[in-house]
Amino acid sequence: MVRCLQAVLPDPWLAFGCDSFIDAMPAKMQASDEGIVFAADGGVSVGADFRVLEAAWMDGVVAMARAGARARVIIDDVFLGGVASQRRWQKALGGLDALWVGVRCESAVAAGREVARGDRVQGMAASQADVVHEGVLYDLEVDTARTESLACARTIAAHVS
Repeated sequence: MVRCLQAVLPDPWLAFGCDSFIDAMPAKMQASDEGIVFAADGGVSVGADFRVLEAAWMDGVVAMARAGARARVIIDDVFLGGVASQRRWQKALGGLDALWVGVRCESAVAAGREVARGDRVQGMAASQADVVHEGVLYDLEVDTARTESLACARTIAAHVS
């Protein structure tokens, strides 16, 4: 959906996602208790070294947003810690304006997409479908199970100032 959003926004927007961050980590941290572990049942756990790198990555993304470049920033993240994850971003953003958008998808639909993608541990989508929204406050929510990605992107774009 991020690509659809970039396509409908009138100005250039850079997209940064947690998947790219994880892909940038050394391979040894992608299966380490200090890094990130993807369990066979779809569970995800992160360790102290992951959190240190995540904080640096977040600060870097925010620095680009603060730099005043023509491009604005879309952050595509999965709030595994629910509200605690949102608080980490709020702290990093330090008062920058942000539109908090919850992208929902019922677990059965997300599980089907997970299988079709082929790059996820099966069960991850179902286990995350609700927990990532627990306690999180949004300015806007869209549901990709009921609405096409392009229509969701247009809804979001209509709320961007």
